[in-house]
Amino acid sequence: MGEHPSPGPAVAACAEAERIEELEPEVEERPPAAPEDMSNKRSNSFRQAILQGNRRLCSKALLEEKGLNFSQRLIRHVAYETLPREIDRKWYYDSYTCCPPPWFMITVTLLEVAFFLYNGVSLDQFVLQVTHPRYLKNSLVYHPQLRAQAWRYLTYIFMHAGIEHLGLNVVLQLLVGVPLEMVHGATRIALVYVAGVVAGSLAVSVADMTAPVVGSSGGVYALVSAHLANIVMNWSGMKCQFKLLRMAVALICMSMEFGRAVWLRFHPSAYPPCPHPSFVAHLGGVAVGITLGVVILRNYEQRLQDQSLWWIFGAMYTVFVLFAVFWNIFAYSLLDLKLPPPP
Repeated sequence: MGEHPSPGPAVAACAEAERIEELEPEVEERPPAAPEDMSNKRSNSFRQAILQGNRRLCSKALLEEKGLNFSQRLIRHVAYETLPREIDRKWYYDSYTCCPPPWFMITVTLLEVAFFLYNGVSLDQFVLQVTHPRYLKNSLVYHPQLRAQAWRYLTYIFMHAGIEHLGLNVVLQLLVGVPLEMVHGATRIALVYVAGVVAGSLAVSVADMTAPVVGSSGGVYALVSAHLANIVMNWSGMKCQFKLLRMAVALICMSMEFGRAVWLRFHPSAYPPCPHPSFVAHLGGVAVGITLGVVILRNYEQRLQDQSLWWIFGAMYTVFVLFAVFWNIFAYSLLDLKLPPPP
């Protein structure tokens, strides 16, 4: 008679293990996988440690840990900024060593700033450099008359319309790109960025055939749109602070930059009959971000080749690239389009 005694520690531990097994059913009684068979992020031994309660992952959130130094707080902040599942956030927090550092986004940013400063000194102009008569003579700019020079479909990212263009792109790719690279690695982030850059220039060559292209907006918009789409799709799981406000600020910044690009495109050209650079590259970057980019950012643990959407969107991207290549080879002559003279 009377109250039932509270369960002992062993019973509570068993109950906790059962609860974790329900959350992670795939870890039941599997032999340890060989290194080449493991997922590219988390090993079987880590899953077994979860079951054994070594970290008590379900009972204590990462945010509740106290006494962290600055670097630990930064890594925890990045985890909550980018990952929607607590188990992934803790795995990332425990395993991240900053080796290698996020070198890709930092290197690209430094190169963009260096080329901009060099051109600013050469042209003696930093604001709206694109209006300078000698601006398009640079061998990095994509120009429709020089579209056979294949490197221009990529190197145009190192030329910017002015300091206002460069500044916003640099801020976005550092604030968004560096944390994403810390979590997903240089290979995946470089893939999204470069795919956005190439899609941007190819989209211009198809949809705005007489216009040149400059700036890294294609790659930047691919990363930012993928990150924002990932937040929306995992809204309840994302625990970053002020989600709605920060999304609104990011969208406002992207809209301002896009509006600047549209205004510049239709502003009277400084080198007629060639128009000012196109804004279509921004749209190409967004298209890559919400397709390939979302698949890459959603699958922190899983190998991309195991995801059906990866193959579907990869095939769509390949078809677009092939279509754009054939368009550039045949459409300009078939349409008898009058292109601006080469710079």
